[in-house]
Amino acid sequence: MYKKKNRVAIMYDFDKTLTDKDMQEYSLIPELGYDNPGKFWAEVTKLKIDNNMDGILAYLFWLLKKSNDAERPIRKKDFEILGKDVQFFPGVLTWFDRINEIGKSLDLEIEHYIISSGMKEIIDGSPISKYFKKIYACRYYYDINGVAKWPSLVVNYTTKTQYIFRINKGVLDEYEDEKLNEYVDDSERPIPFKRMIYVGDGMTDVPCMKLVKEYGGKSIAVFNPDVKKTYDLSKKLVDDGRANYMCEANYETNGSMENLFKKILNYIAYDEALDKDKYV
Repeated sequence: MYKKKNRVAIMYDFDKTLTDKDMQEYSLIPELGYDNPGKFWAEVTKLKIDNNMDGILAYLFWLLKKSNDAERPIRKKDFEILGKDVQFFPGVLTWFDRINEIGKSLDLEIEHYIISSGMKEIIDGSPISKYFKKIYACRYYYDINGVAKWPSLVVNYTTKTQYIFRINKGVLDEYEDEKLNEYVDDSERPIPFKRMIYVGDGMTDVPCMKLVKEYGGKSIAVFNPDVKKTYDLSKKLVDDGRANYMCEANYETNGSMENLFKKILNYIAYDEALDKDKYV
């Protein structure tokens, strides 16, 4: 008799979790005339503070303004091309196939998701986009010429959590608000929290990390070994009870992240097996 595999959701932030810097810094911001991306982000911070503005909306607005000032309209196809310039931490390009195989060996069906405040179209253009069941990230509304006009979806630090509930309930399309808020018993939800893993790099991921951890899933704070402050932050997140684990952003075969995931996935598989045996 066919045994249905248990679905596991692995949810990733993108910038500085899978990559070593913000995706906009590889080519988009430099093409807008910034030799130092820090100057762009400083301008965004000033705009945010001066106007009591959401930080993500501020950067989306500023990208449009600077592109218009430069008479260089941002088109959807431009974002997708920029995705090819994104560079990843060691092992990321082969990570997803390896984790899927580990899951398969444990009768777990692995689903990968992105929940990011970065640009969806840039992620779509990257070489890893094919591995994600759904990419939740900021995007623009485009006119008939494909030119960006206005933000159509904003994913900020607290709204990130709604996408965890979408995955939990199987309501993946962003426009489905009413269905998302309908009551569904925990036992009927496609992917319970205990079969969720969230991977992020910092304070902007705290709401998601804490939510997943508190409801029985696992949260991992990653750090860049070349940047000490990221290690300190990851340790603080674990010490403060916001994340379960901290781990170097090394996704290589038998690297620190893969070894941690092997343990977590084995734990999930055994937990599911024990749960089925409770009436034996």
